[in-house]
Amino acid sequence: MSEARLEAWLDETRSFEPSQQFAASANAQPSIYVDAAADPVAYWRTQADRLTWTKAPTKTLEWDRPFAKWFGDGTLNAAYNCVDRHVEAGRGEKVAYHWVGDAEGESRTITYADLQKMVAQAANALSEIGVKAGDRVAVYMPMIPEAVVTMLAIVRLGAVHSVIFAGFSAEALASRILDSDCQVVVTADGAFRRGAAAPLKPAVDEALESCPNVRAVLVVRRTGGDVAWVDGRDHWWHDLVERQSDTHTYESFPAEQTLLIMYTSGTTAKPKGIFHTTGGYLTQVATTHYNIFDVKAETDVCWTAADIGWITGHSYIVYGPLVNGVTSVMYEGLPDSGGRDRWWKIIEENKVTILYTAPTTIRTLMKWGHQHPAAHDLSSLRLLGTVGEPINPEAWMWYREHIGSGRCPIVDTWWQTETGAIMISPLPGITSTKPGAAMRALPGIQVDVVDNEGKSVGNGEGGYLVITHPWPSMTRGIYGDPERFKETYWSRFPGVYFAGDGAKRDADGDLWLLGRIDDVMNISGHRLSTTEVEHALVGHRAVAEAAVVGATDETTGQAIVAFVTLKLSAEDAQKDQAGVISELREHVSRTISPIAKPRQIILTPELPKTRSGKIMRRLLRDVAENRPLGDVTTLMDPTVVNSIAVLMSESSGDEE
Repeated sequence: MSEARLEAWLDETRSFEPSQQFAASANAQPSIYVDAAADPVAYWRTQADRLTWTKAPTKTLEWDRPFAKWFGDGTLNAAYNCVDRHVEAGRGEKVAYHWVGDAEGESRTITYADLQKMVAQAANALSEIGVKAGDRVAVYMPMIPEAVVTMLAIVRLGAVHSVIFAGFSAEALASRILDSDCQVVVTADGAFRRGAAAPLKPAVDEALESCPNVRAVLVVRRTGGDVAWVDGRDHWWHDLVERQSDTHTYESFPAEQTLLIMYTSGTTAKPKGIFHTTGGYLTQVATTHYNIFDVKAETDVCWTAADIGWITGHSYIVYGPLVNGVTSVMYEGLPDSGGRDRWWKIIEENKVTILYTAPTTIRTLMKWGHQHPAAHDLSSLRLLGTVGEPINPEAWMWYREHIGSGRCPIVDTWWQTETGAIMISPLPGITSTKPGAAMRALPGIQVDVVDNEGKSVGNGEGGYLVITHPWPSMTRGIYGDPERFKETYWSRFPGVYFAGDGAKRDADGDLWLLGRIDDVMNISGHRLSTTEVEHALVGHRAVAEAAVVGATDETTGQAIVAFVTLKLSAEDAQKDQAGVISELREHVSRTISPIAKPRQIILTPELPKTRSGKIMRRLLRDVAENRPLGDVTTLMDPTVVNSIAVLMSESSGDEE
């Protein structure tokens, strides 16, 4: 990012002081930074007391770079910490989940006591079909309560869940099952998307043609569609699970017992099975959820608008909120299932207090217009969060003004599948916020921004984001491939973890995330961040969203290709597309530099996004380079990228 652009952001926006609404009663107080900095390891040992341990750990950190063990001699049970202990403490009638279906009016309320019984039945059923400690179980399910129940039942037995996003193809599903040698799959007959049934069981059947070690498939009836059946292998949930006892005696397992495997998405290469262990992961997701979202278990209703097929759903729909005994909303549908005001209806009806979502979703909601949230009572909201990628200041301000009514602090969080939990974020009541900035590392987390030689850069300079010390929820590796783990994350800057993201410190030392370094373009010898160009584009009054990629260019090495969606209200822009393209190119030139002027701007109604809301820039690079498209199974709507390819082919190419 150019220093001029960063300074322009700070000039155009403002710094918001810590909310006085939170300052007095916030879960985290300013001394937390001092205490954690004095002894980070001791700080995390204290945070581990959020959990109920069968055997309390006497060891905190064992560090054999790059492999860490946290709380290594402690034992516990993850499901007990998420469910049973709250029931035993007399909070069984507390709502764990308000589940909202794809169709309006379809909902379920599940208390902690309900959840305890459901998990016990599922654990007994899994035991009946042979699941035991250490086994891997694939979970390929829609956003229904049985998905959470399945995850908790698996870890209750000391087994390992590998949750695979329900939009993956049979081929992608098979590769993940094979990589972790799963022997059981839990799925559903199908899922609902905007009222239409989408089958899931056929993909499982096709995948298992190449997965001979899978001995059992457990199927939830969700849509009622016809499914093929393999006698002896396939079991209906309502037949096997619902006849089980609703009590189950749990066992305790070591803190370093593998809890989950999650495969990173967005690549056609062999998937990376990131795995996390129990004690450290639960400690950090509970701590970050408690402090960053300032949760009050008695009153808060948290909505993390993500899918459990991604790490955000694992950490902040399932484990963080449940360990903290909080009520959550779990939503099956898309943002416009039932209408473009569906989200705001959900918030109003369920009195949601904390909303955590992706910048891409915010920009989509922004594109649809502020009249939709304005028509609903959102006064229950008290805190807003963002996740998944850097948020542009314009979307940040819209989120604050039209969703938070100018009174809700915004926590802009940075973390990864590999980190397991949030690493960089403001703390409400303590930290000032700047639109678009992630601000500072959390207590107990040590990060740096370094140059090509690994030397720390000063304020006002940019470089590579690294994590310099171990943290409890860090991945313990790539499943079955420790050498790949070392090479991928620990070789670029020896001795420290390289996140793969660029970052910059502003004049105050606050952190601005610039996105993946593989999204840095080299234009005639000038290095430009795609994020920087995207932020310039969405700063234009007519633009709702933008995605930028670099494409091969004989003259400049790389050229900038931008894919832009316009706001629905930008009627004049819609009518004069050639004019708006020219205006946008000049806008980027003025905002950043003439070097940053896009060679091409493709106006498209939608951008290709995963179910979790991330723009699939890899596919846009394929389009820009006229290459065959890679795997599109993670997309919310796979047809979008084909439509963009057509628009690209019809473009005049060089728009100078």
